[in-house]
Amino acid sequence: MSKNTAVEWLVDELNKKIDFIPLNKWDEIRDIVQQAKAMEREQIIKAFCEGYDHDGDNYDGAEISYYNRTYKGGDKWMR
Repeated sequence: MSKNTAVEWLVDELNKKIDFIPLNKWDEIRDIVQQAKAMEREQIIKAFCEGYDHDGDNYDGAEISYYNRTYKGGDKWMR
């Protein structure tokens, strides 16, 4: 079972509340959401790496594997 990131949760909640978004705003909204998701992804990976480093282990690629396994790569953004 994958988890939602905070950005995915926010998008889901906004989708429930917003009935209409003008078509000319969709590209701008999509870009903002994608930027937020990229920033959040980097924060999750950085936190994983910093926590993993405390164990003195080599995490070569483990951070990406963790993110993809936990959040299914974060492909979901808006429905």
